[in-house]
Amino acid sequence: MEQKKIDLKNCPWCNQNDLEKELNLKDYFLTFEDFQILKCNSCGLLFTSPKPTQDCIGAYYQSENYLSHQDAKKSFTATLFNAVKKRNTKLKYKVAVKNKNTGHHLDIGCGIGDFLFYTQEKGWDVSGIEVADSARKIAEKKIGKQILLPDQILELGDQSFDLITMWHVLEHVADLHSQIENLYRLLKPNGRLVIALPNFKSWDAQHYKSYWAAYDVPRHLYHFDRETIVNVISNNSIRLEKIVPMKWDAFYVSLLSEQHKKSKLAYPKAFINGLRSNFNAKRTGEYSSLIYIFSKSS
Repeated sequence: MEQKKIDLKNCPWCNQNDLEKELNLKDYFLTFEDFQILKCNSCGLLFTSPKPTQDCIGAYYQSENYLSHQDAKKSFTATLFNAVKKRNTKLKYKVAVKNKNTGHHLDIGCGIGDFLFYTQEKGWDVSGIEVADSARKIAEKKIGKQILLPDQILELGDQSFDLITMWHVLEHVADLHSQIENLYRLLKPNGRLVIALPNFKSWDAQHYKSYWAAYDVPRHLYHFDRETIVNVISNNSIRLEKIVPMKWDAFYVSLLSEQHKKSKLAYPKAFINGLRSNFNAKRTGEYSSLIYIFSKSS
């Protein structure tokens, strides 16, 4: 499935051309096409090249194994994913709303609407954005409201949300600058922005290298660590409040990485390496995935 792609010569964030190759890897999830991860020496951002064009990127999500857009339990891996997702929804809610009253919540990249449904049940007035047609339809049935397409974010009013969440979504967006400008615009004074991202400085990322499933090229266009996400998001009115680990991700990402390697003992190896990653992160803070909590000044 060869799709149209663009070799990037400049950083998609700072537009500088002081780039170096960080890693060669493949789309192990679907196409087995070759990609690179490049590092910008000016701002530190890692990004995927070549980048699929906007009219072709959707083809890289067209798989029944892309579990975040599915609502059925088919394989053992899918069953495991959904069990962890259910537990994670409760944990994510506690992190996202801590010390906040209910209000207006926007979930960008809401998938099939599990988190939106949960916050709605807790009394929030919810809105969602989702690019995938099938996932969007499922989410609409769950919450009883229209889910917007990404371009419709411009229809939302300035300073209209108390809480904006992006659970493993920012790494997918086509235009990083535009997305972040809209986050600034939409968030109310004293509002909270919650962004969850894979962390390429985690132990499991360093262990699996090009097989690390959370690189997920070319669906993941950017690859963040704690320093680069703060550089990208923070400004005079938005500041980082807290970083919270997502400990379950080390096990699930390790499992997918072992499957990429076609390991015969994928499950026990993934369990051991998930433990090793979390144990190492107790010292370093570099968990497999991290939740970044930003606040907007009044």
